[in-house]
Amino acid sequence: MRLGGYVFVKGNDSEEYALAHVKKGFGAALCPDWISLERPAELKAFCDTMKKHDVRIAEVGAWCNPLHPGKAEAEEKIDYIIGRLRLAEELGAATCVNILGTKQTETWFGPHCSGYSEGFFKESVEVYQRIIDAVNPKTTKLSFEMMPYYFLDSPEGYLRFLKAIDRETAAVHLDICNTMNHPKRFFENGAFIRETFDKLKDKIVTLHLKDIAMETDSLTVAFREVLLGTGGIDYPVLMEEIAKLPKDTPAMLEHLHDEAEYDAAAAAAVRFMEGIGMHREGMCWVKE
Repeated sequence: MRLGGYVFVKGNDSEEYALAHVKKGFGAALCPDWISLERPAELKAFCDTMKKHDVRIAEVGAWCNPLHPGKAEAEEKIDYIIGRLRLAEELGAATCVNILGTKQTETWFGPHCSGYSEGFFKESVEVYQRIIDAVNPKTTKLSFEMMPYYFLDSPEGYLRFLKAIDRETAAVHLDICNTMNHPKRFFENGAFIRETFDKLKDKIVTLHLKDIAMETDSLTVAFREVLLGTGGIDYPVLMEEIAKLPKDTPAMLEHLHDEAEYDAAAAAAVRFMEGIGMHREGMCWVKE
């Protein structure tokens, strides 16, 4: 796998951006905000620089809600994702990633009662078929965040969705923490991780690495994100499964507050990788 995460670099210098990843030992990077299809020379220089330092572009985020109940807003977001998928294609990124969307209007990502309905499923399929067909990518994939409150909360739900989309360029972005929506699943997450990889491994193109804990003083079920290695996710099992994926697969740290937290999370990830016998080989981590 290629470990990656956010790097704290100001400005838009490609060399500085690439070297910041090398310094952290990151073999995978997020697409920075300043890269645009509207500046092709800058985009090409960026790609050349990242390739020179063997840092792979993991993901182009398309974080928005193309399933908004307002037609005009939904259309605007669909166009935005099409543009982001085109950018991912030009960069040769592993994926362009988004959540499915939601019928909620308070946030662009939150839960809604329609999340398990057949109507929501059908609309999701149609919207993302349209997005893929508008770009017809050859070098990247469009992938989707698994979430705890709609039908992409399990490997079975994801496989059904991919079968319905019926596009080779639709793939899996795996964030195991986002599937934790029940105490039993959380307490037995090692077995769930193995099941998920067994069913989805051939479709996984990128991963997010984080950790969660279940609140112990709440009468209702509540989870919160915590620093990697301090929660309940079975990281030895997770790393064993990640080690079976192609070695170029990016796994990105996320949702941390500052550089110190990213450094701590990266150090924890390295401890878990070394604990199962993985070692650095260039900018990748491999297990013989």
